[in-house]
Amino acid sequence: MKQDKAYAIAKYVRMSPIKLKPIADLVRGKDLSEALTILKFTPGKGSELVERVVMSAAANGENNHDMDKDSLYVAEIIINQGPTMKRWRAGAQGRASRILKRSSHISVTLMEREAEEKVAKTTEVKKADAAE
Repeated sequence: MKQDKAYAIAKYVRMSPIKLKPIADLVRGKDLSEALTILKFTPGKGSELVERVVMSAAANGENNHDMDKDSLYVAEIIINQGPTMKRWRAGAQGRASRILKRSSHISVTLMEREAEEKVAKTTEVKKADAAE
């Protein structure tokens, strides 16, 4: 079954989306090999989490959709906020301080370069036909 998109989702990742979004911005639009290299050498736990999801999407594309791994690129990467766990810590003078333990959902979509070029060519042909 040949498709033009491969995706993977990691839900309820125990890291704040504020920490993950800058890492996602680093690899958005890059080729798969370049994105994995960037993620490998970016310090921090967040880059490891995003790298795992990108690798999973690449494996899905290669094994399930017969996509060429060398022509894949990160078409879309979305970091959404998941549920927040509310906890309490003892504060000064008998008070309680609120602690918010945030979570995230990471969604990665990979596409083949040829598939994108085919779509662009068909829209150009349609525009040319409409102009005539």
